[in-house]
Amino acid sequence: MSAAPNRRAIAVILLVPLIVTLSLWAFSWPAARLAPRDLPVGIAGAAPAADQLQKQFEQRKGAFEIHRYDDAAAARDAIEDRVVYGAVVITGKGPQLLTASAASPVVSQLLTEAAKGAASAGTAVPVTDVVAAPTADPRGAALGASFLPLALAGVAAGALVTLMKLGGARAALTLAGAAGLVGIAATAIAHSWLGVLTGGWWTEAGAVGLTVLAIGSAVGGLAALLGTKGIGAGALLMVLLGNSFSGVTSAPELLPEPVGAIGQWLPPGAGGSLLRSVAFFDGAAAGGAVLILTVWAALGLAAVLIGGRRPPEEAGTAEHSGHRHEPALATR
Repeated sequence: MSAAPNRRAIAVILLVPLIVTLSLWAFSWPAARLAPRDLPVGIAGAAPAADQLQKQFEQRKGAFEIHRYDDAAAARDAIEDRVVYGAVVITGKGPQLLTASAASPVVSQLLTEAAKGAASAGTAVPVTDVVAAPTADPRGAALGASFLPLALAGVAAGALVTLMKLGGARAALTLAGAAGLVGIAATAIAHSWLGVLTGGWWTEAGAVGLTVLAIGSAVGGLAALLGTKGIGAGALLMVLLGNSFSGVTSAPELLPEPVGAIGQWLPPGAGGSLLRSVAFFDGAAAGGAVLILTVWAALGLAAVLIGGRRPPEEAGTAEHSGHRHEPALATR
C-alpha cells in the first residue's frame, strides 16, 4: 500500500538535488568562465602601426576577431551598426579607444584594459564612449535583471493557457494578448519610470512582446503536444538554458563555447540582443534576432493550433474511480 508514496518520496529526494545541480551549472559555470572568445574588435589607422597593434591583440589566440578600418569615422560607424564592440584608432598622438558601453559595459571595460595593455608603457589611451549606456543604468544591471522576469512571464503564459484548458485559436490569441500587454507594462517600467531604455517606446514594447510571445508559444506548444509535462520541458529550456545562456548581463562572445551561440538561438538571448538594438542602436543588427523570435513564435503557435484540434481525452479514469467507490450491496 505504501510502495507508491515511498517511490514518490525517493524521487523527490533525488530530483531536488539534481535540479539544483543543473541550475548551478547553467547559471554559475558560464559566469565563472567569462573571457573574450572571437570578440569583434576594430583597429583603424595607418598600416605599420595598425599591423603591430593587431599582432598584439592576436597574441591572445582566439580571444579577438579583428576588423580593420581606414579611419576613426569608419570604425565609429561599425560600432553604431553593431559590427564590433569597440575599436582602437591609431592617431598622430597615439592610440585612442572607441567603445560602446550600451552594447555591453563588461566588454567596454575589458577593451579599455586590453587597449592600455597593448599600448606602450606610460602611454595614455583616451576612451570615447560612442554609444553610452543610459545614465540610469551605466553598468547594465537593470537591463540584465529584467530578462528573468520576462522569461518567467512567457513560461507562466504558456502554462496558464494549458492548465486552463484553452486550445486552438483561443489559446493563440490569449498568448498574443498576454505578450502584448507584458510588452507595454515592461516598457512603461523600464523606459518611462526607470529610464534604463532610451529608444522608441513602441518599438521597445514590440521587442519585449515578441520575446514573451516566443517563450510563451514555445511552452504552450510543447504542452499542447506533450501534455502538462511539456510545461516543465519548456520552463527548463527557456529559464534554465535560455536565460542563463543569453549573455544579456555580459555578452555572448564572453561565454564559454558553444554556450554563447546556443543562447542566441533561444528566445531570451535573441530577445536581449533585439532589445539592445532597438533601445540604443536605432535597430541596427536587429534582423537576425527578429527572425529567430518569429520562428519560435510561429512554431509554438502552430503546435498550439495543432494540439487544439485533437479530440479531448475521455475521462475514463474518473469513471473507473466512481465504480470503485460504489458501495457494495449487503447480503442478508
